[in-house]
Amino acid sequence: MQKTLFCLRVGHLLLYSMSDSNTTDFTNPSNFILLGIPGLEAAHVWISIPFCTLYAIAILGNFTILFIVKTEPRLHGPMYYFLCMLAVTDLVLSTSILPKTLSIFWFNFGEIDFSACLTQMYFIHCFSVMESGIFVAMAFDRYVAICDPLRHSTILTNPVVAKIGLAVVLRGSMLVLPYSFLARRWPYCRTNIIPHSYCEHMAVVKLACGDIRISSYYGLFVIFSVIGLDVFFITVSYIHILRSIFSLPTKDARLKTFGTCGSHLCVILAFYIPCLFSFLTYRFGHNVALHFHILIANMYFLVPPMLNPIIYGVRTKQIRDRLIWLFAHKGT
Repeated sequence: MQKTLFCLRVGHLLLYSMSDSNTTDFTNPSNFILLGIPGLEAAHVWISIPFCTLYAIAILGNFTILFIVKTEPRLHGPMYYFLCMLAVTDLVLSTSILPKTLSIFWFNFGEIDFSACLTQMYFIHCFSVMESGIFVAMAFDRYVAICDPLRHSTILTNPVVAKIGLAVVLRGSMLVLPYSFLARRWPYCRTNIIPHSYCEHMAVVKLACGDIRISSYYGLFVIFSVIGLDVFFITVSYIHILRSIFSLPTKDARLKTFGTCGSHLCVILAFYIPCLFSFLTYRFGHNVALHFHILIANMYFLVPPMLNPIIYGVRTKQIRDRLIWLFAHKGT
């Protein structure tokens, strides 16, 4: 019954949009309608449970990292500053989509203002580019710390860390700015229904009835220039790190350092693989089931923000010790 009602609702919206486009100038629609995960509408409430759990863990974990680093002077160093940047980025990314997604799942409230949709699109892609840049900065920090430890404090000084952070922010802000600018220019005369749970760039511009090749080509340029260059620098850094690890004198030291770097690489892969899959599926993955694509696209904003505080934070001895001390102190 619920599925039938939803189908009737979607059908009504489609008919309304089609009839409205014949009589109304739809160049600047007042709102869009997000459908959530098409094909899994009956399971929206159940899907919201793991989504909400992952989001809660991400919020708690990242705020914990920020609190511990702020209150512990011994953690005021390059690695922990980059970790704080990553925590803030994860908080913004997950919060950009989850509240709206949960409102669709729980209350079937998919309507979103046109300007709010473009704002969400900007924040999602801007902070995704920033997160990729932070991974490069953290890989460089680990490279210097392991391969040239004596010069680590002189190379990565506080002003240098601040400049790296500023460069990461400026790169993300400037590269993604044309996304919203171009999306606002296109005429939308087909429908205002987005078969997605958030305003992804290509999901929005595909609703336009004009020639959107500029948006598509620019999106591909951003993906391959950002991810291509960042993955290259991360790979080079970790190749040098692995070479240094295998030259360590004891087996225990090699295993410990290799385990840490291995977990870092897993988190990086958990970010880049769903990211590439989601972006490229819109352009080339016509045979991929839509509900599977949307699920992966959501996991991309949920799993890394949940994993990052655990892998980069709790597994870091200094943060773990501080966290244990806080719990022990609270107990007494």
